Amino acid sequence: MTCQNFCVALLHWEFIYLTSAFNLAYPITPWRFKLSCMPTNTTYDFLLPTGISKNTSNLSEHYEAVVKAKLNSSTTYFSNLSSKTTFHCCFWSKEDKNCSVHADNIEGKAFVSTVNSLVFQQIGANWNIQCWMKEDLKLFICYMETLFKNPFKTYDLKVHLLYILPEVLDESPLVPQKGSFQIVQCNCSVHNSCECHVPVPTAKLNHTLLLYLKITSGGINFQSPLMSVQPINVVKPDPPLGLNMEITDAGNLKISWSSPTLVPFQLQYQVKYSENSSTYMRKADEIVSATSLLIDSVLPGSSYEVQVRGKRLDGPGTWGDWSTPLIFTTQDVIYFPPKILTSVGSNVSFHCIYKNENEIVSSKKIVWWLNLAEKIPPSQYTVVGDRVSKVTFPNLNATKPRGKFTYDAVYCCNQQECNHRYAELYVIDVNINISCETDGYLTKMTCRWSTNAIQSLMGSTLQLRYHRSSLYCSDVPSIHPISEPKDCHLQRDGFYECIFQPIFLLSGYTMWIKINHSLGSLDSPPTCVVPDSVVKPLPPSSVKAEITVKIGLLKIFWEKPIFPENNLKFQIRYGLNGKEVQWKMYEVYDAKSKSASVLVPDLCAVYAVQVRCRRLDGLGYWSNWSSPAYTVVMDIKVPTRGPEFWRIIKEDTTKKERNVTLLWKPLMKNDSLCSVRKYVVKHHTSRNGTWSEDVGNHTKFTFLWTEQAHSVTVLAVNSIGASFVNFNLTFSWPMSKVNTVQSLSAYPLNNSCVLLSWTLSPSDYYLMYFVTEWKILNEDSEIKWLRIPPSVKKYYIHDHFIPIEKYQFSLYPVFMEGVGKPKIINSFTQDDIEKHQNDAGLYVIVPIIISSSILLLGTLLISHQRMKKLFWEDVPNPKNCSWAQGLNFQKVPFSIFLTQNIERTFFEV
Repeated sequence: MTCQNFCVALLHWEFIYLTSAFNLAYPITPWRFKLSCMPTNTTYDFLLPTGISKNTSNLSEHYEAVVKAKLNSSTTYFSNLSSKTTFHCCFWSKEDKNCSVHADNIEGKAFVSTVNSLVFQQIGANWNIQCWMKEDLKLFICYMETLFKNPFKTYDLKVHLLYILPEVLDESPLVPQKGSFQIVQCNCSVHNSCECHVPVPTAKLNHTLLLYLKITSGGINFQSPLMSVQPINVVKPDPPLGLNMEITDAGNLKISWSSPTLVPFQLQYQVKYSENSSTYMRKADEIVSATSLLIDSVLPGSSYEVQVRGKRLDGPGTWGDWSTPLIFTTQDVIYFPPKILTSVGSNVSFHCIYKNENEIVSSKKIVWWLNLAEKIPPSQYTVVGDRVSKVTFPNLNATKPRGKFTYDAVYCCNQQECNHRYAELYVIDVNINISCETDGYLTKMTCRWSTNAIQSLMGSTLQLRYHRSSLYCSDVPSIHPISEPKDCHLQRDGFYECIFQPIFLLSGYTMWIKINHSLGSLDSPPTCVVPDSVVKPLPPSSVKAEITVKIGLLKIFWEKPIFPENNLKFQIRYGLNGKEVQWKMYEVYDAKSKSASVLVPDLCAVYAVQVRCRRLDGLGYWSNWSSPAYTVVMDIKVPTRGPEFWRIIKEDTTKKERNVTLLWKPLMKNDSLCSVRKYVVKHHTSRNGTWSEDVGNHTKFTFLWTEQAHSVTVLAVNSIGASFVNFNLTFSWPMSKVNTVQSLSAYPLNNSCVLLSWTLSPSDYYLMYFVTEWKILNEDSEIKWLRIPPSVKKYYIHDHFIPIEKYQFSLYPVFMEGVGKPKIINSFTQDDIEKHQNDAGLYVIVPIIISSSILLLGTLLISHQRMKKLFWEDVPNPKNCSWAQGLNFQKVPFSIFLTQNIERTFFEV
């Protein structure tokens, strides 16, 4: 029973809190430190053998071995130890010579743990602790891990962190109340290690944070002494970003990186790198304040590995974590840069180091080729040291794609020997036109641009960037270092469209297109736009069009748009309404004008009219065309003339009366201007005077001719009035007997044309015109008639004539005094029909004969030349023949030529 009580006492643990002096809080260091809890009257070095330093790894291994031994032999201490042992917990680090113990009496100068555990009474407990502030300056982190693992690996480890952060910077209470501490539970998910997170407001980064730890492991409780820290002094930066290695123009290796963006102070960086080649190996570790490091004398065929971490440059701080290792390998032929992306018209240079069989070639022996097809002139070479050669390409043109290759290959060669590796040169035409337009309400500006004019590069992205100046544009637009991106959307027509809203009308918007690629970025030439200068006004409103009465002009009315307030000029287009309007243009430069008149040829047609406007000073754009307005056909003036008319006379011999029927054709719109409401026949006789008869819209009127002379006039009447110019016809019995036409002939040329000719006898009467009638003989067919000028003696009548029919032709001379006696024929003239037909045929035959003669003559000339070459090609020139030397060919008989030729032929055979 006694043994059971003793064992229960050994397994029962109790934790006691005592009071501590907070003004003696342990200052947390930027480096790692240790929390040690040991029994009273036990030195902190009793566990360390001679020759073992107080570092983490040695202490952990040795401590773990000691714990095992104590556990295995714990029974030997049962009779010698009391049931309760007091533990003192303190901090120490590799910079400290003594442990910081602050507990000597019961008054409370240190936290003391009382533990009923035989094992911990012998060996105590130790932890590694490190605290830091994250780079985002929002979270304070404390990380701890135990120095012994195996004895307690089956126990649950629980850690709580208690902290207080004063509201005021200089607030430092000597004895904070126990209840004033806030508590956070630490994450101990990882075995034997825990991580505690404390949120810190940005405004309290310089305040003093007081904290201590409560640790529970296997049912045993420990409490650390009080710690203090200013979070700003233990900031741990994130690893540097964008670690990169490249070869400089001088042939050195440049290591560069980007500083973390959230750090509020300048950093220093630790760079460790290694170089490994077939003939050389080295390692180095350097601390720099810049974001780059230069390594001399890069070697072809070498491998480089580098890592970087950061720490606060001025003041306390914690080294951040190392960046991910970056490995850079150089080839036997090094091009730097290996690829260049540039724009048309620029100058670029490549550098090269050539290694041949473990030996670097002298830069003076290096030659350059383009696409292995064009040797680059030596005038473009530059020697940069003994190993580095440089070639420069001036005023570059755009690269022409060759199949799937969108670049030019630049080769560095050892005289006539070239390595298969090459550098890539991309040259792009970045002249992109950006056009902008401000809407008529002056509320937004739309900018458009297309990439059709430039060569697309795989993997590239395009972005419109702009900078807005306070007022107007500079004389020479330039790319501003401070700019903003603008979202642009691809439209169906292949253009990108960006909308600026709201806008500042008088500000200058300098914009350009940035082409981003992994090889670099290019900028198009900048353009500057003032929204007020690119306004596209709203179209004019209330557009109306009409043909003016009595004046006869096309008049257009409109209203100026409200915006912009600048003076505007107007452009009018008009045309006859139809499926395809043939537009004519007319411009109005009077800014105050709201109407315009245009002369048009056809006053009785429907015209379509549209109006648009633009700033009078030429800035901006034409507005859209207004909605079309249409004219309405209406009477403009009185008819220009009355209708032409003729008569048919039927004579009743028994009653000695003549019925006269007047015939006329309806007036066309151009003559009626633009319609005829009715026709009026005006009569005049010596007995009855003058009177008028309304005929309406009829084109035929019959009246009784009873007097010796009867004059009639037919008037056309529209809504404006009656025609002023009219045709008169006088019927006179004496004049009907005047015989002026002596002969009349009708010659049929074809079934659609008849030639009418006549002869006249002298007359004392004034001849005004002729009227010819024709109709099919022996049929009650319609009489057709034509007015013929008085000066002609021959006239072509175009109609549909039937060859087998007989026609009657009549020719009436019309005098001022009346209609004369007609000449009438009842058939075509037979005597000279063939003659006229032949005469007509001559106009066709003669040109054919002339053309044929010219063609025949040309053929003969060509044939003559060919025959001459065919038959006389081998005839020798006598002056070049030996047998003909000295002969006078004008006196020598032909037989000599024959004899000489026969002899020569026999000799040759």
